[in-house]
Amino acid sequence: MTVIVRFAPSPTGRIHVGNVRTALLNMLYAKRHDGKFMLRLDDTDTERSTEEFAQGIIEDMAWLGLNYDLTAKQSDRFAAYDAAAEKLKAEGLLYACYETPEELDAKRKRQRMRGLPPVYDRSALELSQDDKDKFEAEGRKPHWRFKLGGGVAEWNDLIRGPVSINTASVSDPVLIRADGTYLYTLPSVLDDIEYGMTHVIRGEDHVTNSGTQIEIFKALGGTPPEFGHHPFLVGADGKGLSKRLGSLSIQSLREDGFEPMAVNSLLAKIGTSDPVEARTTLDELVAECELSKISRAPARFDEAELKHLNARLIHNLPFQDVEARLKTMDLNVSEALWLAVRENLERVSDIAEWIAVVEGPISPVIEDQGFIAKALELLPEGDFTEETWKTWSDAIKEATGAKGKSLFMPLRQALTGMNHGPSMQNLLMLVGPERARARLSGETA
Repeated sequence: MTVIVRFAPSPTGRIHVGNVRTALLNMLYAKRHDGKFMLRLDDTDTERSTEEFAQGIIEDMAWLGLNYDLTAKQSDRFAAYDAAAEKLKAEGLLYACYETPEELDAKRKRQRMRGLPPVYDRSALELSQDDKDKFEAEGRKPHWRFKLGGGVAEWNDLIRGPVSINTASVSDPVLIRADGTYLYTLPSVLDDIEYGMTHVIRGEDHVTNSGTQIEIFKALGGTPPEFGHHPFLVGADGKGLSKRLGSLSIQSLREDGFEPMAVNSLLAKIGTSDPVEARTTLDELVAECELSKISRAPARFDEAELKHLNARLIHNLPFQDVEARLKTMDLNVSEALWLAVRENLERVSDIAEWIAVVEGPISPVIEDQGFIAKALELLPEGDFTEETWKTWSDAIKEATGAKGKSLFMPLRQALTGMNHGPSMQNLLMLVGPERARARLSGETA
């Protein structure tokens, strides 16, 4: 059996970290098992779905490196959904209901007041043709519910273990709205059947849906796939991310300068038994992918952890991997500068600060005029080399008796205007003799 899985976003907005965790888990699972990964755009909501959002999802997936083998759009398949709906109607499994939203809400309130679960009472099944004609004459249009069998749907969840859902305890799901448009369920099940999905890996909010969908799979002549339901993401404080997902869209993370593999590394590992570590390729994550490692507890998405992983990746990035990107940022960076400062960067764009430090002008910080004057006097003539910093600082140490922080901090402040930064051995060469002399003289250079 060839494993086939899918990521099925609705193009009604940009995808965010919660969506991408689902996409990533599906892609990794497919590749781990030499299977296929589909991107299916669930765009049956024609009012809210846009081509702009669809292209945005494709761009975000490409940036993350989440390549797919198959693509589909539900908006191309309405004829197939219509045929499936007619089949279910003919078999008495899809029935017309005429209650308004207000009437349904009133029913639910009455059931709660009586201590009953707010499950649909199936009163529509008792309607005569005259009743239906009367509703139609009033201008009401029916919505259509799938008639559940009332049995127990069971499966061995790839993440949660044994699961059972008593479909007698849930409402018959609405598959078609009163305006004739399809809700998620029918198109999704039919597509999973016709595209041969073997596994459906998605969020835990679909657990009950999976129980009812198993009956729809069987009603449409399909074999239910294996299911895996992963927990939701929460913030570092344990609270939901729902109000912050706009700032955690993949588009915003990209624009904020995060590396795609930092995002992938975090989302693949949080909530698992593996340590969260920066990985440089998706192949590494594929080799480590085991759904059984995922905990049933919510996964904590910590932006501080993402920044840490991002920095770890940048600290080892070769110049060749960032040269073109730096040019698109209008940053003229030499390989020597990149190698000198990369271990002090959280984001690639942070290098702009160090370009300013090296090329100036900067205002030197000089607190001990006498010490810096002596340092200027001892500064070697000619071009600077890798040995210049040690030779110079040793001479200053011998002449002044300063050592450790008392020796190095005043020199760093005078030459860079900062209290921290990369090795001064490399920075001194990049600053060069002319700017170094000017700054040690207290000049803005």
